[in-house]
Amino acid sequence: MSTIEFYDTNSQDFFDSTVNADVSGLYQPFISHLPAKARVLDAGCGSGRDSKAFIDLGFNVTSIDASAELAKAASEYIGQNVAVCTFDEIDTELEFDGIWACASLLHVEVNALPNTFNVLANTLVKGGVFYCSFKYGDQERNHNGRFFSDANEVRLQQWLSQTSLNIERTWITTDVRPGRDSEQWLNAILIKITQ
Repeated sequence: MSTIEFYDTNSQDFFDSTVNADVSGLYQPFISHLPAKARVLDAGCGSGRDSKAFIDLGFNVTSIDASAELAKAASEYIGQNVAVCTFDEIDTELEFDGIWACASLLHVEVNALPNTFNVLANTLVKGGVFYCSFKYGDQERNHNGRFFSDANEVRLQQWLSQTSLNIERTWITTDVRPGRDSEQWLNAILIKITQ
């Protein structure tokens, strides 16, 4: 089973377990870089939890997810269409002030991540902000039917070395979901430095 098939098969359980997870503490470092009515891409939006929060803040949000079933559930939740596509299939004509990739790029294989970062960065305006998060570590692994690329500060820097993205800050948080407080996450704010 592929990771996308996992989400298609388990979409309701995943939606239910994440839609109310309180990650609002992660928003401020991201939105502090955004202009009013900013165009935001929620890349791998999952349940649509963060898309809804950004819409409620007055941002112009475009949401994508590779799982058709999750995209359907998220579309209903946020009241607007979620496009079904992978990161590499993003419409290159689109332009964003910010990209939000919360716990989504971690499903991309390590050797593909530099290119994925580049594809997404190409849709960002110069000076645009890019938030991403990975489970903290330095492995590639399969866990319960899903593939993960873990990240630490060194790995993230390596993936970004050939991109237009600069790391502004990183910080580590614990998982907010019940019973997951031993899991650590690497969060990063990246800034696009060239066009």
